[in-house]
Amino acid sequence: MNFEFAKDLARLRWSLILLVAAIVVGTALVVFTQRKVAKAEAIDHRLTAQLSDIRGRLARSHDEEEDMRGRIQRFRALGERGIIGQEERLNWVEQIARIKAARRLLDVQYEIEPQAPISATALPGGATAGPYEIMSSTMKLHMQLLDEEDLLGFLADLRQAVRAQLLVRECKIERATGATGPGAIPPQLLADCTIDWVTLREKTP
Repeated sequence: MNFEFAKDLARLRWSLILLVAAIVVGTALVVFTQRKVAKAEAIDHRLTAQLSDIRGRLARSHDEEEDMRGRIQRFRALGERGIIGQEERLNWVEQIARIKAARRLLDVQYEIEPQAPISATALPGGATAGPYEIMSSTMKLHMQLLDEEDLLGFLADLRQAVRAQLLVRECKIERATGATGPGAIPPQLLADCTIDWVTLREKTP
C-alpha cells in the first residue's frame, strides 16, 4: 500500500510542483494587478484633480475677462460723458442758466466751491481709483419752487446735460413765506441742496 502511494506521489510530484508554481505565479499576478490598478486609480485621481483645477482656472479666467470688459466699457462710458479729465465749470454755469430759462424756474442761486479730492463722507472708499483721483466740486444750491417737481426736473436735466457725475448729498425743502414782490408769482417752497460735481483726474507723479 505504501509502495503504491509512494509511486502515485512520485507521479504527482511534477503536477504538484506545477500546481504550487501556478499558485505562486497566480498570486504574484494578482498582487501585481492590484498594484497596477491602485497605481492607475491614483493616476486617474490625480488627472481628475488636475482637470478640475484647469477647468476652475478657465472659469476664473473667463470671469476675469468679463469683469475686465465690463470695466473697460464703464471707463469708456465715463470718458464719453466727460467725467474723466478737467472739469468744465463754464459749461456747468451755461447749462444751469439754460435749464432755469427752459423750465421757467422762479429763482436759482448757487455757489460752487474749489475742486478737491472727494470727502470720505461722500465716498467711504476714499478718493483713489487706480491711476486716478476722484475729485469733487461741492455746490451749495438755493431754489425757489412752485412745487417739488421744479427741483426734481432741474436735477434730472442737469444730470443729462453736464459732463460730470452729480452726487446729491442732501436737500432740505421748507415752505416759503411771503411773496417775492408786486405781480410776481410767490414761491411755495424753498430748497437748499448740497451737490458734489464728481470727476476723475489722472494722478500727478
